[in-house]
Amino acid sequence: MGSLQLKSIRKAYGTHDVLKGINLEVKDGEFVIFVGPSGCGKSTLLRSIAGLEDVTAGAVLINGKDVTVTPPAKRGISMVFQSYALYPHLTVKDNMGLGLKQAGTAKGEIDSRVDKASSMLSLEPYLARRPAELSGGQRQRVAIGRAIVREPELFLFDEPLSNLDAALRVQTRLEIARLHRSLKATMIYVTHDQVEAMTLADKIVVMNAGAIEQIGSPMELYNRPANIFVAGFIGSPQMNFIPAEKLEQSGATTIGIRPEHITLSREQGTWSAKVIHVEHLGADTIIYLESDHTGLLTVRLFGEHKYVPDETVYATPDAGHMHRFDENNQAIRA
Repeated sequence: MGSLQLKSIRKAYGTHDVLKGINLEVKDGEFVIFVGPSGCGKSTLLRSIAGLEDVTAGAVLINGKDVTVTPPAKRGISMVFQSYALYPHLTVKDNMGLGLKQAGTAKGEIDSRVDKASSMLSLEPYLARRPAELSGGQRQRVAIGRAIVREPELFLFDEPLSNLDAALRVQTRLEIARLHRSLKATMIYVTHDQVEAMTLADKIVVMNAGAIEQIGSPMELYNRPANIFVAGFIGSPQMNFIPAEKLEQSGATTIGIRPEHITLSREQGTWSAKVIHVEHLGADTIIYLESDHTGLLTVRLFGEHKYVPDETVYATPDAGHMHRFDENNQAIRA
């Protein structure tokens, strides 16, 4: 498939920098996901790779070839949008094969590629239907199939699951993961949903305000966040942050501890606290505490637990899972 290299990519609108010198390497066959809050620049970066946005400065290289000023159609990429972008008057088969037909591909080759892609995505029963006769999940599979038949160097996905309901998001996520394994394709994917990022990616790129905060595998980011932004963005519920002085911890400004790394007891523990709210989620129980020692504290317990508001409890952090951050919000490594 293809590799990607971004060299000092800048995108500015007037005096406003949307992308601030992005450097990134994506290896052949990797599944890389861009995550970050709304407005962080992740979709602009994806569109810059696709050629749908002109970059202000820097270079985009696909398979070592500089494509910075190459038109989108000649970059060897296929893009899947959140809106599906299907032609309503065409059948599923014709939607999937249209790009090849426009490129002058022989009919027999088009039919072969469409048959192969529809088999991968279990779309054979729907090839004669039109988009209006399909569910949202089926339409998204057609959009993915249209990308597959082009046999691109890079697959680009722009929040492809955001229009689907929760059950369909899970199903389609599994299909995309299976597709990546079978095609061994290079995929670059934008989402604001960290569950998608954690479950699909080989490598996650965390973005904030037009810059990259950290690049790493899902568990690297979870277990060794580079700074407070990444620590707070990756993980749900969010990591607890406590001023180090409240805990009489020297050499750090802020202490971070994830909700699942705190245990509760009604008898004794490190910090006394009052329960202010409990969320019963079946597999998990999320408990919100108020403590003079820590301020607001979130605790995640596995399974069902019977705590009630205004109850006094004792919270104990796992010292081996505490994160320390300095005055610049950067992680302090042991």
